[in-house]
Amino acid sequence: MNYQIYKLLRAIRQRSFRRPSLETSIRSLSTTTTIQPEPRYYGQPTADTHPHLMKPGERFLLKLKVTPGISAIEYELRRTRLMKKLPENSVAISLGYRTRYMSNKVFYPFHQNTDFFYLCGFNEPDAAMVLEKNNSQRGYKMTMFVPPKNRSIEIWDGPRTGLLGAVYIFGADEAMESSRFNSKIKEIAKNYKDVYIDLPPRTNILSSDSISKSISRTHVKPLSRIVQELRIVKSDAEIALMKKAGQITGKAFIEAMKFTKPGLSEHDLSAKIEFECRIRGAQYLAYVPVVAGGINALTMHYVRNDMPLRNGDLVLMDAGGEYHGYASDVTRTWPINGKFSPPQRELYEAVLNVNRKCIKLCTEKQTISLNGVHEQSVQFMKEELTDLGFHLVEGDVDRVLYPHHVGHYLGLDVHDTHDLDRSRTLKNGMVLTIEPGIYIPPNNAYPKQYHSMGVRIEDDVLVGETDPYVLSSTAPKEIDDIEYCMEN
Repeated sequence: MNYQIYKLLRAIRQRSFRRPSLETSIRSLSTTTTIQPEPRYYGQPTADTHPHLMKPGERFLLKLKVTPGISAIEYELRRTRLMKKLPENSVAISLGYRTRYMSNKVFYPFHQNTDFFYLCGFNEPDAAMVLEKNNSQRGYKMTMFVPPKNRSIEIWDGPRTGLLGAVYIFGADEAMESSRFNSKIKEIAKNYKDVYIDLPPRTNILSSDSISKSISRTHVKPLSRIVQELRIVKSDAEIALMKKAGQITGKAFIEAMKFTKPGLSEHDLSAKIEFECRIRGAQYLAYVPVVAGGINALTMHYVRNDMPLRNGDLVLMDAGGEYHGYASDVTRTWPINGKFSPPQRELYEAVLNVNRKCIKLCTEKQTISLNGVHEQSVQFMKEELTDLGFHLVEGDVDRVLYPHHVGHYLGLDVHDTHDLDRSRTLKNGMVLTIEPGIYIPPNNAYPKQYHSMGVRIEDDVLVGETDPYVLSSTAPKEIDDIEYCMEN
């Protein structure tokens, strides 16, 4: 995009939000850095560089897409909603992550702080955003701190969006180099009564000691919980991305089932599910997958994934792709040889019945919380196991056989909005997992034919007013569908 088009877009956005004039913005920017020529490439996808992800036609007016699927106006509304929740004379400081390293100069794939990403969409390391509440038409001033364009560094590490991009693409009123953040924050914080910030781990750009030197701790309040209150109910655009994430993961599970046979290893299946998710558009797996054959399924977070798959055993896979920031989280259990034995079928049907019943509860009309769904799931599980001949005593189900919660919130994080408890009533637009499971240890207190079996069935569910919507429905979970899939 050439500079004249940038000026036009900037002017359009200023008229919409009644922002300062283009000339004023340029003068403000020029006090912090030298204006550089408009770059062709940026540190993340734009409509110009990635038209297969963001249609060029979507770049105009307020429909401009800042990140794939999410428009400039949506990011603006998120920030506006946040600032309306804060008292007068306050400032919010949101911190991006640094690059994290596996060893020496070998880095992990970069993954942004999700609260920061939710508020602006900037997906590069060493960034921060300051939102100063004021009486302007916009309601706040937005300052971004980002790494500047640097030709010698970009030869090695790839393009950066830079300061001009922070203004023109991400909507900042002002942009400064990241290196100025720790000194500038002292100047900003002293002007406000309340400073909302999440004090660091050292994974963000804030030095570990600068906050205590810069800001009176009596004025510091946590920001993340307020942002999470905004994140818990998804917008239509977020739901569309999560539907796509669920479809990608579901289709990947189909291919993993078809691929499964005795003699392969858990590692082979782990590689298969990652390949199938990524080839369909997922940027990453959303978490380290569980691929647990046989008795390994009795370990909830089994991630070694290094054992052979044995004929006659079940395999439990918990995996999900991440699509443009939004996670999926799906679990399926299937027979390694393609056919459920009678005991496997019985135990699987018990868990599947609980899964179905719990999904039906996920509506606003039910006026139930996720904790309430869990309580129901425990009762459902007791009934199913009693029908199978289990002689249950107090604590058998909820402490031994089914020791985990039925679900959690889902979104930009796998365990999304982690500071918000599961006792709140479910609302239309929430997304959560429903994942009942049963894990039978080799203990004579339980019927022998089920010993060493672990079964979990997990779906991603969009809460509706009167009906839930299963985002992961593409992944087979009916016994006939699984066996048919594995035959073909």
